[in-house]
Amino acid sequence: MTPVRIDANRAAGTVTIAWADGHETTYDGPRLRWLCPCAYCRGEAGMPGWLDTNPTLTSDQTRLVDVALVGTYAIQPTWGDGHSTGFHTFHLLREWCPCDACSRDRERRAADTTGAGVGGGERHWHGGHR
Repeated sequence: MTPVRIDANRAAGTVTIAWADGHETTYDGPRLRWLCPCAYCRGEAGMPGWLDTNPTLTSDQTRLVDVALVGTYAIQPTWGDGHSTGFHTFHLLREWCPCDACSRDRERRAADTTGAGVGGGERHWHGGHR
């Protein structure tokens, strides 16, 4: 889960991460915003967050203004609406890579978990819109 390069392209509204294993992930603004793991967006203390209401995101809410590195474990996007409290960990970003291969792998793991009889099927990953 270690990035070797992070490229935030504000003009394109994308964040591209090159991982140590050679994989590369590109997130567009809307997908990255849907992944926001902060308490406001995801909820806390058993209460749902704003993103759980499946809102229609405005262009300001998905316009990438800045991206800061948080230690050696996360990035912190700042959005056009001023929101900036979500620390997107490298684990979360790699787990929710939107490429076809990673999407198929998530589906396979969910099916394996369901088939194994583990209650409820899909594993819970905090953050992320399906």
